[in-house]
Amino acid sequence: MTQEQWGELKQQIRQAVGQNKFRNWIEPLEFAEVSDGVATLSVPTRFIGNYVAQHFGDLILYKMSQLDSAVRKLDFRVAVNGADTPQASKPAPARAARSDNPLHSAPLDDRFRFDSFVVGKPNQLAHAAARRVAEGGETTFNPLFLYGGVGLGKTHLMHAIAWDLVEQQPDMTVLYLSAEQFMYRFVQALRDRKIMDFKQMFRSVDVLMVDDVQFIAGKDSTQEEFFHTFNALVDQNKQIVISADCAPGEIARLEDRIKSRLQCGLVVDLHPTDYELRLGVLQNRAERYREAQPDLTIEDGVLEFLAHRINTNVRVLEGALTRLFAFASLVGKPISQELTQDCLSDMLRSYERKLSVEEIKRKVADHYNIRLSDLVGPRRTRCYARPRQMAMYLCKQLTSRSLPEIGRSFGGRDHTTVMHGVKKIDELRQKDAQIADDLELLRRSLEA
Repeated sequence: MTQEQWGELKQQIRQAVGQNKFRNWIEPLEFAEVSDGVATLSVPTRFIGNYVAQHFGDLILYKMSQLDSAVRKLDFRVAVNGADTPQASKPAPARAARSDNPLHSAPLDDRFRFDSFVVGKPNQLAHAAARRVAEGGETTFNPLFLYGGVGLGKTHLMHAIAWDLVEQQPDMTVLYLSAEQFMYRFVQALRDRKIMDFKQMFRSVDVLMVDDVQFIAGKDSTQEEFFHTFNALVDQNKQIVISADCAPGEIARLEDRIKSRLQCGLVVDLHPTDYELRLGVLQNRAERYREAQPDLTIEDGVLEFLAHRINTNVRVLEGALTRLFAFASLVGKPISQELTQDCLSDMLRSYERKLSVEEIKRKVADHYNIRLSDLVGPRRTRCYARPRQMAMYLCKQLTSRSLPEIGRSFGGRDHTTVMHGVKKIDELRQKDAQIADDLELLRRSLEA
C-alpha cells in the first residue's frame, strides 16, 4: 500500500464516520508499512491508538483489505515525536503567548495543548468546537461559550486554542485573560484616566478569550465595559471565546443583555467525566510518568480501580496519580492495588460509595420496566437475565460489597454466578452501544 492509497482510504473513512470523528480520531493516523500481513499505523498517543482500534479498527481493516488482500491485522504504534514521548512528557513552564505582545496576554501553560487533551463522549463536542476556532478561519458561531464544573477541561481547551492560533498565525493578535484580569485592567484604566486607551486596546484584537466570566457578575461598571467590548468585536467579525462554570442563563447577577449576547453563539457543556474518559486520562498521564520514571512498574487493574473510585474531575485524578507515582518512587516499590489503597486512603475514603445494593436493584428494575421479584428470581429468559447481570455489574462497581454478598442479595446465588454476570456485561459494553449507553445512564442516575 502506498501513501497515496492511504490518503484515498482516509477520505473513504471520512465519508463513513463523519467529519467530526474523522478530524478527532482518523486524521492524526499516519500509514507506516505493511509487513507479513500486518499494517502498521503511527498514532500521536497510546490512548488514541487504543480508541481507534476499539471503535474504528474493523472499518479500517476492511477498507485496507479491499486495497491489499494481504493485510490481515492492524498494529498501532506511538510516533517517535508523539505526545507520549519523553520530550513531550516533560512539563514546560507557563509562558506568554507572544513576548512582544503589547496587550500582555496572560501566560499560556505549555502542558495545555490539544495533543494532551483526552477526548471522550462527555467533552467531544467541546473539543471539536475548540479545534474549529483554533483553525483561525471564520466560524459560523460567535462567541464560543464553554461551561462545566471544576476540572473538566475548560481552561485546557482555552489554552490549546490560543497556542494553535499564535503558533500557526503569528500575525494574529490573540488576547487570553481571566475575567478577574479584565476587571483589574478596567479599574486600573479608570484610576489612571486611560479608559480610551483601554477601549482601543481591547477592540484591536483578532481573538478575545475570557476565562471564568462568572466573576464579573455583580460588577456593574465592568459588565458595562465588557458588553460594549463584546459588541464592538462581534461587529468587526472578531472571534470571542468565553468560559464559565455554568450556562449563561444560570450566572447569577449577570445582566440580561450580556446573557443574551453570550447565548447567541455556540454554548457547549463539558459534561462530568464518565468511566472511559477517566480511564483514558489516567492511561495518558501514566504513560508520561513511566517515560520519566522507567524503573517504576504499575500493576494491571490499578488504573481501572482509580477510574471507578475517583469519579469527580480530571484535576483530582491527575493529583492522585502524581501522588501515587511520587510515593512509589520514594519507597521503591511497584504500584500495586495494595500500595494504591495505602497511599490514597484518605482520598478514597472521601469518595467512598454510599449506594446500597437494594437501591441499585430498584433502579435497574425500573429502567427495564420489570418487577424487582423477577430481577432477583430464578427465571433465566434474556429479558430478566440481562438486567440481572447489569445490576450485578453495577453493584460490583459502585459498592464495596463482596461477590458472595452480592450473590446472596440476588436470590441466594453463588459468587461464581455474579463473576460470570460481571464479566459478561464488561465484554458486552465494549461492543454493544446500547448496553454501554444503558450502563452510563444508570450510573449517572445512581451517582446523582
